[in-house]
Amino acid sequence: MSLKESKKVETNRYELNITIDGESFQSAIKQVYRKNVGKMSVPGFRKGKAPQSIIEKHYGESVFFEDALNLLYGDAVESAVGEAGLDYVDDKVDFDLVSIDKTNGIEFKVVITVNPEILIDGYKGLKAEHVIPTVTDEEIEAELGRMAERNSRLVSIEDRAAVDGDITIIDFEGFVDDKAFEGGKGESYSLTLGSNQFIPGFEEQIVGHNNGDEFDVNVEFPAEYQAAELAGKPAVFKVKLHEIKNRELPAIDDEFAKDVSEFDTLAELKADLTTKAMEKKTKSSDDDVENQLIDQLIDLMKAEIPEAMINNRAEQSVQDFEYRLKSQGMDLNTYMQYTGSTVEEFKKSFAPQAERQVKIRLALEKIAELENVKPTDEDIAAEFEKLSIEYKTEIDKIKSFIPEKELIKDLSVGKAIEFVKSNAVISDVEAKSEKVAAVAPVENSDKADDSEEKKAKKVTKKATTKKTTAKETDKTEE
Repeated sequence: MSLKESKKVETNRYELNITIDGESFQSAIKQVYRKNVGKMSVPGFRKGKAPQSIIEKHYGESVFFEDALNLLYGDAVESAVGEAGLDYVDDKVDFDLVSIDKTNGIEFKVVITVNPEILIDGYKGLKAEHVIPTVTDEEIEAELGRMAERNSRLVSIEDRAAVDGDITIIDFEGFVDDKAFEGGKGESYSLTLGSNQFIPGFEEQIVGHNNGDEFDVNVEFPAEYQAAELAGKPAVFKVKLHEIKNRELPAIDDEFAKDVSEFDTLAELKADLTTKAMEKKTKSSDDDVENQLIDQLIDLMKAEIPEAMINNRAEQSVQDFEYRLKSQGMDLNTYMQYTGSTVEEFKKSFAPQAERQVKIRLALEKIAELENVKPTDEDIAAEFEKLSIEYKTEIDKIKSFIPEKELIKDLSVGKAIEFVKSNAVISDVEAKSEKVAAVAPVENSDKADDSEEKKAKKVTKKATTKKTTAKETDKTEE
């Protein structure tokens, strides 16, 4: 097997003319014969006993050609790509068979997609700002408040009417034009007043009522409401208030520290929170510097990136997401049903992120090449050891599914960004003062996070709720 010719036919596309010698082809034919002879019938011979020459005479000399070519194809292309010194991109391959016979072997052409040619200059002396991490007493007090919230207990309220912030247990049924509408009914529903979970005006009208009260709530559906038959219409909800609850926060003292941590005093707990907050802010600040530099590298890089590279990276992101979904007990198709999307639309949502990741990788690989940045043997051994520990697998097994060549590329990319950082001009700046937000209720703590990871957790939680409850509440919520 050898490369006869390699030539560029268009941007990022090369045509390879590949030959496979007759001896290798005949050897492959024999392998295919041995594999398939048991399935082939020839008059005068018991099934599976006909010699190769008789089968070829009966079915035609080329009977095993296609399977033999398929057997040799992958290694032949891989060898030719390596001989041509090309970095092959997993993409559609155009195949053209030139000739095939037992004596002369095979000659064929393929057109493959390769990594783009990268031009990058000016990556030394980049500028970035490093925010000096600080942790304030106010931030620690806010975190203690969140810890107290998580360790609060619900207590029933009997001696007063409902107020904003209370958790109420209600029955409700909605009517439009004196007719009950689908999805407008709920029983023993837990509603936190002030959470804006229901349509505007609903929660405010529960305030002031006591346990056992039955009353009407008059509201108007928003003009842009998702159910067109309800949009903009006035509605009356018949409501019964069963119970009022509130959160009772523990005192934040030494006993609290003992209950929620391994520390004996509040001072020790505060010191630990401060240390962890500083570590988190330091990492965030360092990551921000790296992102500033990477943004500049992307702007400096010039390349025509094959669409296949971006598609492949987006596909990998979808697969990674699907793997995480499975760890939460859900498959991708179910997730698509709950989010009202398709796998193809979902994949497209990863495209901007995938494009950035591909550009970053290409830029850093080029810098590693230009600066001859390579990992040492010790670096490679240490990384294999690290992966062995992480996956709880023997190093030899790790090496069997992570080729050393690919590991070296990954380590080189890491060293390239360190090279860029070490040659950058990084200025320390003071952190901008930010007002610490009031402690939010636990149930709303992730409300503003629209990441797919958060969505998956929400969808998984919703999927485990009784279908009737979901149906009854979804259309009533804003």
